[in-house]
Amino acid sequence: MILRKLKLSFLILYSIFAFSQSKPLKRNNVSKSKTAIKSNTVNDASTKLPVINEEVPLLIPQKKNGKSGFVNQKGNFVIQPEYDLVMFFGEDCNLLNSSNEKVRKFGSSDFATVEKNKIAFRINKSGKKVYQYKDADLGKCKLELKKALFHAYILKGKYGIIEDSKFKNPSDQSQFTIYPKYQYLYILEGDDVSNPMIVATYNDKFGVIDVNNKIIIPFEYADIKRNYSWKLGKMFEVTKDDKNYYYIDSYNRSY
Repeated sequence: MILRKLKLSFLILYSIFAFSQSKPLKRNNVSKSKTAIKSNTVNDASTKLPVINEEVPLLIPQKKNGKSGFVNQKGNFVIQPEYDLVMFFGEDCNLLNSSNEKVRKFGSSDFATVEKNKIAFRINKSGKKVYQYKDADLGKCKLELKKALFHAYILKGKYGIIEDSKFKNPSDQSQFTIYPKYQYLYILEGDDVSNPMIVATYNDKFGVIDVNNKIIIPFEYADIKRNYSWKLGKMFEVTKDDKNYYYIDSYNRSY
C-alpha cells in the first residue's frame, strides 16, 4: 500500500505513466516506471566507488535470480540482490514534505526506496535499512510540469518527430524535425526538453536517436523501456532476448 502511494505521487509529480516492458510492435499501451530523482554523489567518505561515466549514478539498480540490488559502475554488487523492487538513489518528495520533521532527512538523495515482502524501506548507500515507510509520514509532492517541445507524428503508418511551434502543414516535408520513416518513436522525459532522447524502432529493432536524427544507441535491441532511467540516471534499460533487462549508458556500455 505504501509503495502504491509513493508511485502515485511520482505519477503526479512528473505527469507520466507506469513502467512497462511491453513493445509497441505488439501492443500500444506504452508506459513508464516510477523511481526517485538520481544522485551521483556518495557522502560517506569511506565509501569508494569506481567512476566510469560521471553522468550516471555510482550505484545502479540490478536484478539477479529474480531479486534486485545495486551494482557499482563496474557491474559488481555493492548492495546484494535481496529486494523485490528497488528504485534509484534519490530524493523522495513524499518524505521531504512530511509533517513529521524527524523523517524528512530520509527523503534526501542519500537514500533509495526498496521493497521486500511488500514492505517499503529507505536504505543508505551501504545497504542499511534506515527507515520503514508509514502512511502517516507521507507528505504531498509539489506539481512540476515541463511542456514538451517535440512530439511524435504518424504519417502513412510511419513515425516522425515534429516541433509543435513550427509545424503547420504535414504536406510540407521541410516542416518535420524528423520525417516519418520509423516503425515507432517515443520521446523520453528528461531534463533537456530541447534535446530529448527518443526510443525508436527500425527494422524490428530498438535503438535511441536524438532530434537531429543522430543514432545514440544502435538498433540492436529487442526492447528499450520507456521509463525514468534516462531522466534519473542518464541510462537506458534494454534487453536483447525479451527477458533479461539491463542498463546501458549513452555510449552503449552495459552495467
